[in-house]
Amino acid sequence: FSVYVLLQGHVKCKEYHFLKFWIEINVTNWSAIMSGQGFMDRLRQFDAYPKTLEDFRVKTFGGAAVTIVSGLFMFILFVSELNFYLSKEVIPELYVDNTRNEKLKINIDMIFPRMPCAFLSVDAMDISGEHQLDVEANLFKQRLDQNGQKVEDTAEETQIGDETVGDEDAIQKAIGKEELDPNRCESCYGAETGESKCCNTCEEVREAYRKKGWAFRNSDNIEQCKREGWGDKLNAQKGEGCNIYGYMEVNKVAGNFHFAPGKSFQQHHTHVHDLQPFAGTQFNLSHTINQLSFGMEYPGMENPLDNLKVEDIKGSAMYQYFVKIVPTTYMKSDESIIRSNQYSVTKHQKRVSTSSPLGDQGLPGVFILYELSPLMVKFTEKSRSFMHFLTGVCAIVGGIFTVAGLIDSMIYHSSRALQKKIELGKAH
Repeated sequence: FSVYVLLQGHVKCKEYHFLKFWIEINVTNWSAIMSGQGFMDRLRQFDAYPKTLEDFRVKTFGGAAVTIVSGLFMFILFVSELNFYLSKEVIPELYVDNTRNEKLKINIDMIFPRMPCAFLSVDAMDISGEHQLDVEANLFKQRLDQNGQKVEDTAEETQIGDETVGDEDAIQKAIGKEELDPNRCESCYGAETGESKCCNTCEEVREAYRKKGWAFRNSDNIEQCKREGWGDKLNAQKGEGCNIYGYMEVNKVAGNFHFAPGKSFQQHHTHVHDLQPFAGTQFNLSHTINQLSFGMEYPGMENPLDNLKVEDIKGSAMYQYFVKIVPTTYMKSDESIIRSNQYSVTKHQKRVSTSSPLGDQGLPGVFILYELSPLMVKFTEKSRSFMHFLTGVCAIVGGIFTVAGLIDSMIYHSSRALQKKIELGKAH
């Protein structure tokens, strides 16, 4: 203000106005600067992380150890949280199963280490009345030796000009196998019926005997069986095992399928297995279930019977597995759908006899009896939230940093207190 008064008395009018304007601008800028510094000073009061001068910081060996250990834990937990974030979240839901006219696919991979493939028959039946006898479509039998190794089926081939066989004999064998009259009518050996009077194969002779209820024990007297080598085939496989694998499709209703010795057939609306060729044989139904599932495989699928191993110690046992199937739908994150099934199982076994009146009567074998639940489970894949992942990472970093600070402070102050006591003890 004094400068302003001085200027009024000693400068010209034009210069006076210019200097007055210049002083007013500078005074205004100075006031703004002072008010801005005051705001910054007030803002500093909210700093929750006050800093100390570098000269007043003390670095210790204990602090370094705590830092390294806490950093390692932080890294491990971060990797775990990242793996959890990258995995898919599966949400289960429950519905009433309203699917219709569908087939049930049964995937099978079973090993019978002491039951030859020629003895075993696989049959399926359901409450709708459909029967599948000796199922072969999409099911395969692999012969196994006593060590569980595959036995390759090698067909005997006779070539003309072979040194070990005379040319005339070779020609006769080749002609005998190839030139059977397709219109021939061979004997059924007394088992002819009005419907079938010709038995051109060993299997047709066995079927005719079964319809008559006759025992089919000596195949060496049957020309068709001798020509096909049926008896030699059975004898060659004695002591072997069998691996049955593949799949079969059945109606989506309650039913059962089983693995049992003997050729199966229907007689007077009754399911029967012909065990007469194996009279006196003690069947060993030891088995290993590598896989038994219903439908397509989906992520996280668990089958209770997979890798189950059962030893038949006494022989001629009936193994029953009561299976409760729950239809399942799995929807992936790309909206593709997998239709499958889960199941629970209850096991039961007993020893049976096919001839002796003592003990339970029944058929030795492995029986899977299944029924379907009216409810369906639906699994839906969803990606995990990135915000949840970010929250988890912040919690890991902040939590470990805080705990590590408390531990470091406790170690530092404890060591200083102990050091002071030691110094006081030396002073006294």
